[in-house]
Amino acid sequence: MKLLPRPRSGVRPLFVVTILSSAFLLFLVQPMVARMALPRLGGAPAVWNSAMLVYQALLLGGYAYAHWLGRLEPRLQGRVHLGVLLIAALWLPIGLGGLQPGPGVPPAFWVPWLFVLSIGPLFFAVSAQSPLLQRWFSLACKGQDPYALYAASNLGSFAGLIAYPLLVEPMMTLFNQRILWSSGYILLGLLVALCAGTLPRDRPLQAATPVTSAPPGRKRVAHWILLAFVPSGLMLATSTYITTDIVAMPLLWVIPLALYLLSFTIAFARDRTAADIQTRIAPIAILLFGGILVSGMPGMPYLGAIMALALLFLVSVALHTGLYRLRPEPDRLTGFYLAMSFGGALGGVFSALVAPMLFDWTYEYPILILAAGVLTPHAYMFAPLQRVWQGNPQRRRILLWAVALIIATLVAVVLLDHTTGDAPSSLQQAMLLIVVAVGVLAIGTPPAFGFALVGVLIAFGGYQAIAISLEPGARTRSYFGIYTVHSTPTEQQLAHGTTVHGTQLRGSPQRERTPTAYYVPGSGVGQAMQALPVLYGPRARVSVVGLGTGTLACYARPGQDWRFYEIDPAIVRIARDSGQFSFLSSCLPDPKIVIGDARVNIAKQRTDTLDLLALDAFSSDSVPMHLMTREAFDSYARVLSPRGLLLVHISNRFLDLEPVVAAAAKAGGWQAATLFYSAPGATMSQWIALSRDPATIRVLQARDAAWKPTRGRPGFVPWSDGYSSILPLVKGL
Repeated sequence: MKLLPRPRSGVRPLFVVTILSSAFLLFLVQPMVARMALPRLGGAPAVWNSAMLVYQALLLGGYAYAHWLGRLEPRLQGRVHLGVLLIAALWLPIGLGGLQPGPGVPPAFWVPWLFVLSIGPLFFAVSAQSPLLQRWFSLACKGQDPYALYAASNLGSFAGLIAYPLLVEPMMTLFNQRILWSSGYILLGLLVALCAGTLPRDRPLQAATPVTSAPPGRKRVAHWILLAFVPSGLMLATSTYITTDIVAMPLLWVIPLALYLLSFTIAFARDRTAADIQTRIAPIAILLFGGILVSGMPGMPYLGAIMALALLFLVSVALHTGLYRLRPEPDRLTGFYLAMSFGGALGGVFSALVAPMLFDWTYEYPILILAAGVLTPHAYMFAPLQRVWQGNPQRRRILLWAVALIIATLVAVVLLDHTTGDAPSSLQQAMLLIVVAVGVLAIGTPPAFGFALVGVLIAFGGYQAIAISLEPGARTRSYFGIYTVHSTPTEQQLAHGTTVHGTQLRGSPQRERTPTAYYVPGSGVGQAMQALPVLYGPRARVSVVGLGTGTLACYARPGQDWRFYEIDPAIVRIARDSGQFSFLSSCLPDPKIVIGDARVNIAKQRTDTLDLLALDAFSSDSVPMHLMTREAFDSYARVLSPRGLLLVHISNRFLDLEPVVAAAAKAGGWQAATLFYSAPGATMSQWIALSRDPATIRVLQARDAAWKPTRGRPGFVPWSDGYSSILPLVKGL
């Protein structure tokens, strides 16, 4: 294969365009493939974290390959890499393989396996480009800094990630997305061939690329790994934390990754001004924002989300700036990026796999904030402080012990004073201010700052998380979310993050069997359940997607056939086995519960086996997208009887889902009516009833005139497995 030379004058623009293109494709494929997986894997909120873990592992493999390739003669590197790109092209057009998850296979194992087999070779080939092309640039343009190209690489990554939800997904079907990406891959291969043509030809074919600088020591490599580990882990931990404990807003998962990528662009830029300023203020932000965020900010969720994202960005810039300052000479470049990739993969493993198994809450978030506070490059706030801390070693040790003792005393006062009430007292507030002041004075001395930061994280709200964890059965964490049971003398409540998924009254047996929250008798689903004997006689066949606390079971009557579909075994344990909720034991003692993704399991059910199907599946506050497509509604129509009734719960703080259901109803020949319900003691709810038989809808409307025709939206395209976008549905946009 003959490599074409390029004029030296166009070398830098060529490499910039190639690196931008490869990074754009690399991060465009991530949300695209995750979107392809929805109909097969379901809408598990942790699917994205599992996918990210696969991407990081493949990225590590690509960087290791680029590091190994650097041992070869430059022209041979080009030939080998072009061969790898050609072999990976056998997986075009990009898409998911035909494998199906076996029964009982946990998503944590199945998702990585499916993704690796489907896109592994393509992702591997493209992921190697950033370090490899930077190394080639240093050979083709001696004397120029190749690290600035890493900023261009992450700018391309940022653009690819943001372009998907804003442009690609709203404008293209999945089929067209696959063709677009595959065409981009072919164009990228041509650009790489041109870059390979710029490599020097003045050495023998067998001569390896020369390495003349001193190798980094083990401590330096470990430092690289740690500086990459913390931002990567914090990026995933922030996604989990803000969508669990602050605000469960759709599309929020993409913003932490975008900010993480953008931080590289600033940290590795030629102009050091922005990186240096943000690195200097990062310790203050960690101290102030970190403590406040651990409290969850229940009264100001949007402000909390903004603070969490700002903190992630500042930490990422500061730690990546630390990496930039410790970078080796260009001849050691690929090894440097390999260590960075290894640290990033470890951070992903910690947040996506280890933390959910070890912790019942997002404790990885404050742990990584603490690590960031210690690892962030520190600069003393005032010159006199520097003289005090950098004086006699004995005095330094005494000062460290004094800071630790002061912080421990202040935190103890805060915790003891908290027993007198829930609201912060004047004494608490004063102690918290002193803890923060000590932390500010300790900036510049990481150990002392770490002591202060521990105090801030505990005193500002960490103790509350620990107290709930120590309470037996109060909190459960699974692959699908974090569930907390709140108990009062009058009621028991189940929450997934900030969203309530069920409330049971306490007291008499009658109170405990009373449907509450979204499911009261006057709600859409409550009215439909009460109409079952009229519509279908005494042996109605009922299925509910989403178990929750089992509230709807208290509408079951003798002779009816009931079945629940629930994706999370942890919810089944809470509702049926823990004894914390008695809806099932009191109203439906031997319930049929099918564990797994509802759409996958409904597709296995025989035709005409249901009279009523209620969709009440939420991931915190978001309805899983794959349950709302035309193909999903066709599946529901198949299992329902000709007069069957479909109830869809679309209550949502952030999305207007009525146009989605209206469009699916029109496309599938359904009659639809909507009921908003709000009353004292009930949670405001919105349910849509659909049936292929207009008479069934008329029965509901005759019982309550509040049922209104479902509102469509002119020009709204029905969701399908090949096309969907939530941007047009975001309230306020």
